[in-house]
Amino acid sequence: MTLTVYNTLTRSKSEFQTIEANKVRMYCCGITVYDYCHLGHARTCLIWDVVRRYLQWSGYEVNYIQNFTDIDDKILNRAREEGTSMEAVAEKYIAAYFEDMERLGVGQADAYPRATHTLDGIKRLVYELEQKGFAYPAEGDVYYAVQKFPEYGKLSGRKLEDMQAGASGRVGLEDAEAHKKHYPFDFALWKAAKQGEPAWESPWGNGRPGWHIECSAMVRERLGDTIDLHVGGGDLTFPHHENEIAQSEAVTGKPLANYWLHNGMIIVEGKKMSKSLGNFITIRELLDRFEPMAVRLFILQTQYRKPLDFTEEALTTATNSWETLKEGLLFGDRYGEQLGFATSSTPQNEELISRFKAAVDDDFNFAGGLAILFEVAKNLNKAGNILVHEGTAKTDTQELEQQWQTLVELAKILGFEAQPEDRESNSQGLSDREIEDLVQQRIDARKNKDYAAGDRIRDELQAQGITLIDKPGGMTIWNRG
Repeated sequence: MTLTVYNTLTRSKSEFQTIEANKVRMYCCGITVYDYCHLGHARTCLIWDVVRRYLQWSGYEVNYIQNFTDIDDKILNRAREEGTSMEAVAEKYIAAYFEDMERLGVGQADAYPRATHTLDGIKRLVYELEQKGFAYPAEGDVYYAVQKFPEYGKLSGRKLEDMQAGASGRVGLEDAEAHKKHYPFDFALWKAAKQGEPAWESPWGNGRPGWHIECSAMVRERLGDTIDLHVGGGDLTFPHHENEIAQSEAVTGKPLANYWLHNGMIIVEGKKMSKSLGNFITIRELLDRFEPMAVRLFILQTQYRKPLDFTEEALTTATNSWETLKEGLLFGDRYGEQLGFATSSTPQNEELISRFKAAVDDDFNFAGGLAILFEVAKNLNKAGNILVHEGTAKTDTQELEQQWQTLVELAKILGFEAQPEDRESNSQGLSDREIEDLVQQRIDARKNKDYAAGDRIRDELQAQGITLIDKPGGMTIWNRG
């Protein structure tokens, strides 16, 4: 099956075709670094990281760029609250971002450009817009003239006459500044310096860039005039991404991106997540309470474009589901030696891979891919139970090994990995090797007719949730829980 994606720009699914063969230029609008990342950030960053992983697995070379907005009114407000500088606030929360994403298992982008590192490109773009008649200066500010761009609104489907005055995103305009604009919906490209705020020299006087122009400049500088994928949260469709298109395409005369993809928003117990409602959840708070892999599962089990409703019950269910998947991923570590797995030379199950690819190729349907992983994990877990209780596998050993190897490979694409110590942590510190040693000690004791020692070892293991099953011929197998 060919990969198809839902393009916000066309409001339809279409076959994914890259500008260069087997290469993807991908840009994700990152975070404004004034606070700890919340669950909405987690969804955005995780989803597009997994999209990047899947594209790489599918054979594409992906250049993945994600920016940091480190000039913003919210950052300046936080700096005033904390009695520090804009730079200090940005550095603090950029470091926190990387800590949170590492815990969540989100891979790093190929580069993280910052607005403060792209000022030359920003000023150059503003200058070109002015030269082409799409921008005008006003008392130290520079505004984009939306009426000059006939296609304004094509991404969001909005029309100028339906929009509210001043809708210029997070960079809001005070009433005192409205008189500078030629048209109520024009938005700031460059903002004149204010008392006590950081500022940079420019042809229009000292000041700082508006929010929207930053991403246009970073995309152009890092990836070129036209890219394959531009992604981000659905809340950015308007005005941020709409304004990016207006800025970039007015200068280049080329599409900014061929595909625009947006993930759905987070709601909490059916309500929009917000600090004012007291339902604001940071990633670090969530990961202190739930297993990171369970949080990944919770996020990926919902189609990326749909809203994701956070509830305690949903996270508990995801935690239980992760235990099922984890047991399947650990099947080879637990039983591979007993079954004689070759591991290094075993071919994967092509039928499972084909089904997985067919599911995910339908607009990155990771939930459909997960359903296949759970099918395999449950089969392996069932085989493991039979092996423990009956001492032999009823399924062909090579087939089991193929299923396990395939499960591990496909799970890795979605960022799911289980280490053997995950299992060990459930047995009060006893590792598999320690259990095997105790089982052997018991076998030796019984051979020497020291049945008291054998019973003591059995009781010791049973107290830690380890069940021993004696089989004919002096063989003993064990099972946790």
